[in-house]
Amino acid sequence: MLLEIQGLRKDYGTTTVLNDINLTIHKGEVVVILGPSGCGKSTLLRCLNGLEAIQGGEIRFAGKNLTGKNVHWQEYRQKIGMVFQNYDLFPHMSVIENILLGPLQVQKRPKKEVLEQAQQLLERVGLLNRKDAYPRELSGGQKQRIAIVRALCMNPEIMLFDEVTAALDPEMVREVLDVILGLAKQGMTMVIVTHEMGFAQAVADRIVFIDAGNICEIAKPAEFFSKPKSERAQQFLNIFQF
Repeated sequence: MLLEIQGLRKDYGTTTVLNDINLTIHKGEVVVILGPSGCGKSTLLRCLNGLEAIQGGEIRFAGKNLTGKNVHWQEYRQKIGMVFQNYDLFPHMSVIENILLGPLQVQKRPKKEVLEQAQQLLERVGLLNRKDAYPRELSGGQKQRIAIVRALCMNPEIMLFDEVTAALDPEMVREVLDVILGLAKQGMTMVIVTHEMGFAQAVADRIVFIDAGNICEIAKPAEFFSKPKSERAQQFLNIFQF
């Protein structure tokens, strides 16, 4: 297994937002996390990337405990890539400069090697012709695809996607989801938080349904969407039916 979560608890003051989360993610697996807004989905991803301190339990990555005091998160964030819904591209830098920054500054890799990889990835997402553009010149969907390329250029072992289409116009959603579907076909390990039900059904190996900070159900997509076991999941899915 690549990532193991045992008894994870996250508190904000006196409020527990994640309670006794237990989940294992295997290499090459795509896990989609579903649940109502405010249930703790995004917080869980932030915990897995070391952006939130946890108050209980353990997170293990490739057998290494990430909950000790001397964890070098800068090192592990290179292996656990994350893409947010708001892109976080540097506005004063071109597309290619945004992508090269991490591999050159953090990983100290040769520029020729990184540039070659960046161009290959840009071509794969259909944006090689925009490599010298600036973020302000791009659509939301293009910015999000650049953010994905930037994360991939660090050669992560697992990718975390946090509502990456939430800020996009409906017409731009598909171009971003197609990139993620392509990664799934190539065997990239991924944990995805999304509200796109059709996409979740198409891309997931397993669905994890969270409500009020607890895992209510873990199931295969076909099983979850046709016969959810928990009453809370049934209520949640009914919202999407007209």
